[in-house]
Amino acid sequence: MLSSRLLAGARVWQASRASPSSLAHNGRIVQKRTMLNFIKTTLGVETESSDEPTPENRFHPWETSPYQDLRARAASIKAHAKCPITGKEINYTCPISGIPTHHSREAWEQDVDYHKNKVYEKLRMANTYEHDLRSGREFPEFDFAGTQDPDKTVNFMNWDTFFYTRMFYSMDTEFQLAAVTKMMSYPVTIGGIMHEYSPYLLKPKGNLTLEGLKSLAALRYTLYPKDRNRVWQDRPMRVFILGARAESQLPPHVWKQLSYLFPYTSLEVNFIGPESNFDKEKGQYVYSSTPVTQKIDENLTLNLYSDYFHVLHEYQDFFPYDPYQDVFMLFHPGLGAPEAMDQWEKTIPGLLDSKCAIFSTGFHESDIQRDWDWLHEKFGDKFDVLLDKQDNVFGSTKWEVNDPAPSEVFQFNQKIFGFRGKRYHAIPK
Repeated sequence: MLSSRLLAGARVWQASRASPSSLAHNGRIVQKRTMLNFIKTTLGVETESSDEPTPENRFHPWETSPYQDLRARAASIKAHAKCPITGKEINYTCPISGIPTHHSREAWEQDVDYHKNKVYEKLRMANTYEHDLRSGREFPEFDFAGTQDPDKTVNFMNWDTFFYTRMFYSMDTEFQLAAVTKMMSYPVTIGGIMHEYSPYLLKPKGNLTLEGLKSLAALRYTLYPKDRNRVWQDRPMRVFILGARAESQLPPHVWKQLSYLFPYTSLEVNFIGPESNFDKEKGQYVYSSTPVTQKIDENLTLNLYSDYFHVLHEYQDFFPYDPYQDVFMLFHPGLGAPEAMDQWEKTIPGLLDSKCAIFSTGFHESDIQRDWDWLHEKFGDKFDVLLDKQDNVFGSTKWEVNDPAPSEVFQFNQKIFGFRGKRYHAIPK
């Protein structure tokens, strides 16, 4: 699925290590592309090539897809998923989305929620996105931006303003945006929270609480040193990503985008969890008793820890924690999911003990609500809310199919909230 993207990413990673003059050249190329697209649109010039992705030319029913892996996914859905109406096996392919969803046409017609909420439209988009990624077209949108011009400000209002002010390739189609935001959602979600121009505002204008402002102010004290000409960090700022899966498999140049947002700070991104270390040659997750480290440059290091956080916490592998230099991210962790809540119940106390900011994302409203409710039920008197649950400005725009329940669709990192262990003040006797 990711072969074309990784190849494009490798080329970009090499470009990101180029000299400042070549990076400036890349910026001029992006500006030129943006201007050409603007002129063509204004003049009404037809710009779409025969390989330009459209909802029409990227649509194929999965069962008859030209790509074997999508045909295999359709077969897997029919073999393992159950119809949301009858509870029986799935034998019927939705004629609008091209994805197997129900036991029969009668069941498909009887699914009121499916039709009322037009789930088939989102499924059809998910279908076309998957075919686009496998199409073999050129992916100029993966020519990621390099270092940020210090005289220009990054705008975090939304994806469009972010890409524009970061001098990314002008993404003129939903396909380009979907392909890039699925990857970039992870580093930019973190950057959008910590950056001094964060889109998350203090209440009542936004969902950021006073305690949240205190935690972010501590992190920004580290991220924006007053004296930028001297060495002042005794260690890198650490970003802990717990329950890491796809995040740890992203190409390094994707995580370098986080570093570009904070050029005066050394960052250490720690991916933690039994699914953090994926061996591509073996095609499976592997365990390592020691961290697997990849030093990208002097400002960015990636570490893989293939154990649960509570185990590493008990061994004090990360002590001491520092609210000025440490932040935790949980990307759709499933805190309240039956299959995961036992492990999280062991992990959350260590997170709260750190007194560091913790942010968690979810696939959609019901997913984030389940985690929010579970956290309050289990630890409600032990933490302060930093950010009330809300839409994540930098959620992925790519629709995904949930194979075990194909009539459900989701997008990565759509919702977000933040919390931190309570900071108790000393009470004189």
